[in-house]
Amino acid sequence: MPNRFRRRMTMLAAATAAIMAFGLAACGGADTSGAGATSEKIEVVASINQWGSVAEALGGDKVDVKSIMTSTNVEAHDYEPTTSDVAAFTKAQIAVVNGADYDPWASKATEGTKADVVNAAETDGIKEGDNPHVWFSHDVREKTADAITAAYEKAMPDQKDYFEQRHKDWEAQEQKVEDKIKAAESKTKGVPYAASESVAWYLADDLGMTDATTSGYKNASANESEPSPADVKQFSDALKAGKMKVFVLNTQEANDTTDHLEAAASEGDAPVVKLTEQMPKEYTNLTDWMSALVDDFTGAVK
Repeated sequence: MPNRFRRRMTMLAAATAAIMAFGLAACGGADTSGAGATSEKIEVVASINQWGSVAEALGGDKVDVKSIMTSTNVEAHDYEPTTSDVAAFTKAQIAVVNGADYDPWASKATEGTKADVVNAAETDGIKEGDNPHVWFSHDVREKTADAITAAYEKAMPDQKDYFEQRHKDWEAQEQKVEDKIKAAESKTKGVPYAASESVAWYLADDLGMTDATTSGYKNASANESEPSPADVKQFSDALKAGKMKVFVLNTQEANDTTDHLEAAASEGDAPVVKLTEQMPKEYTNLTDWMSALVDDFTGAVK
């Protein structure tokens, strides 16, 4: 498993450098296109595409949304922002970040700006040290949508009715996901699963599944450290023994260890649910992606 702590410190240093570089460039120019500038649309920037898709759905033709991270080839833990990324946050009227130390570069980029910041994790009281993959949580999705809509109504109060209708339309789509989750619970509730990382923990929890990942491996992953050979062996042996009925694999963090665990899951007849942290390009909105993943989990349970 990669050492995310070391990479995060490198990433934060890069973020600081990008912010300083942008500040120097701004001092030398006469850019007046800040958050207070008049615009026909609300300028919105989101750190990751899944939250950007929610911002777009809620804002319709009244917003212009830019998502910084749109690729599944790199995750937010590792992302090194460019000066143009920092500039996007500086010029935004509304910024949507994930929070819980998942995208600290984004939170840092909002410091000192006039942007109204929506922190998804904070909407549900999730803080640094908690599981940061909060877009997998039904509660967080709803509360973040509420916060984004409130920010839109504040920025463009004469369009409140429009934003309220967009919010109702989004809620109808999210309710379909929730209905599917409730229907799936008859099959998934109490089913033990294991995961290469706790990426989809919130979704599995919504489905009533039980995280049976062995403690040594789970703790190492949560602490962003390398699992010991003994931890990997214990996990692998449990998978081979059929103690977990589903194995969840984050393909954005695939390596020799996860390949070994995937093979062990196959030997233990545990179906593998493969997913990514960032929303894949075949999906244009978060609710469709979550709906497809509910199907994947349900289909994996025998």
